[in-house]
Amino acid sequence: MFRIRRIYDDILPADRAAITAAQEILTTQFPGLDRRDIHGLPDKLRRPAVHGFRAIMLVVESARGKVRAFAMLYHEPDLRFAYLDYIASRPGRSGGGVGGALYERVRADARELGCYGLYFECLPDDPALSPDPATRRQNAARLRFYETFGARPIAGTAYETPVSPGDTDPPYLVFDDLGVGKPLRRRDARQAARAILERKYRQLCPPEYVERVVSSFRDDPVSLRPPRYATATSVSPVGPQPMRPERRIALVVNDRHAIHHVRERGYVESPVRIASIRKQLELTGIFEELPVRSFSDTHILELHDPGWVHYFKRVCERIGDGRSVYPYVFPIRNGARPPKELEIRAGYYCIDTFTPLNRNAYLAARRGVDCSLSAAQAVLEGHRLVYALVRPPGHHAERRAFGGFCYFNNAAIAANYLSRHGKVAILDLDYHHGNGQQDIFWERADVLTLSIHGHPSFAYPYFSGFAQERGGGAGQGCSRNYPLPEQVNGETYRKTLEHALEGVRRFGTELLVVALGLDTARKDPTGTWSLEARDFAANGRLVGALGLPVLVVQEGGYRVRNIGVNARHFFVGLWEGAFLPPGAGRR
Repeated sequence: MFRIRRIYDDILPADRAAITAAQEILTTQFPGLDRRDIHGLPDKLRRPAVHGFRAIMLVVESARGKVRAFAMLYHEPDLRFAYLDYIASRPGRSGGGVGGALYERVRADARELGCYGLYFECLPDDPALSPDPATRRQNAARLRFYETFGARPIAGTAYETPVSPGDTDPPYLVFDDLGVGKPLRRRDARQAARAILERKYRQLCPPEYVERVVSSFRDDPVSLRPPRYATATSVSPVGPQPMRPERRIALVVNDRHAIHHVRERGYVESPVRIASIRKQLELTGIFEELPVRSFSDTHILELHDPGWVHYFKRVCERIGDGRSVYPYVFPIRNGARPPKELEIRAGYYCIDTFTPLNRNAYLAARRGVDCSLSAAQAVLEGHRLVYALVRPPGHHAERRAFGGFCYFNNAAIAANYLSRHGKVAILDLDYHHGNGQQDIFWERADVLTLSIHGHPSFAYPYFSGFAQERGGGAGQGCSRNYPLPEQVNGETYRKTLEHALEGVRRFGTELLVVALGLDTARKDPTGTWSLEARDFAANGRLVGALGLPVLVVQEGGYRVRNIGVNARHFFVGLWEGAFLPPGAGRR
């Protein structure tokens, strides 16, 4: 058993290990290859503009995660072609259908990218070009393999002319029409040949050589060599592919959230929020649910004051069933001496009067932390998009304070967990300011916090979220706030989001945490803005187009009538932005 998955970059540990394995395969299978090409694989993935192509790495992994083979595919979106640079397997591991499955996946990806065809090079099977019989047999075997897919060398050109006279085994340029059967036009072939020679071989091919080769493409349509090995006369076109596991959004749901149910009139943070969202997500077919794992309190205590954590657990254990305690005394005159009575002490840690403490608040919030950390771990294990569907929410929870329905800061705890592996940004898209993340990371330079929210002159929590708040100490400049007026439509919000995303890029973000509030929607009982479903879809596409691993943590959103629909639109947009080329429809 094996699986094929895409490697986007070298940020995650699992992907770095896969790239290292691919480099080992290249070193073993191509001993004459320039070591700079081997060591440069990660850079090709990260910086397509420098190398002239968008690089796509595919790896074949065993059930235990060991890389058996890999392929490196280059995409040229403007010229609409793909170029297969490498496809190789570990010595002795080319059987079991691995090679065929990997090449089929390459073809499927090329087709999905909107390419008219796939080019690659193959060493020649002509004695005049490959005089060594053993080498020629190997070359013929490769050409035989590709012919079964309909791929054949381009005939009648000077592409296989050696750059240095006398060199042996100059490569053919092979073309695969992906089973479409459409003739290869001379203009397309010339453009592709020029791009390959000038970008991939820029250090080897002088301009006069490139011009000689490109001008040798004279036939229109371009001729392909007649089949020499394969008996099949036609190849089926590459059709729509089933949803690949790597493209699904990993979903982790707080499986104990419903125990925290405050039934008092007007309390909008209710379990039905989660049920409404899940019902709509099931319609998309793009989610894969993962179980919640258990994590130690260490991850909470790294960010939250131990006194608050200890108090929260103790007071919830003492409150009777069906009762809720609301803070009503706030010791602003002497914060150093908390009240003796636990229930009265609530105001010592709280920022408002409407966030209750009850028997199950701690248990639900604690499981929410496990949910968020499980989602963060899923990111580290290679899932590109992950959604932690949690309640109670968390972005108002500061280092030593709770409020706004929030007890532990799920997004901050997940971001801190991820920060060991790269630069993290937290993008808060809730209607209310993400004061919790700002407080926790105020003096840290490795985590960027950004928040788009209602201006604190009229929106909760009222005391934070001003544009002038930019971080302190080592974190100076690492807090960004975008306070907006009371009336905001989708277009205004989108412009602000684009500005915030540019800040994410400039920070050099490698892992993104999105604190998703759906209370920016029209008629939400806690907000004043008017975003609609199509706006959430557009916002999701913008976030997905960053090309980063994204962990979404659920925050607010309290209009049950449309919360699920808006969530569905956001995630479909996020999925499209992350996985589909610009302008492509969903597949």
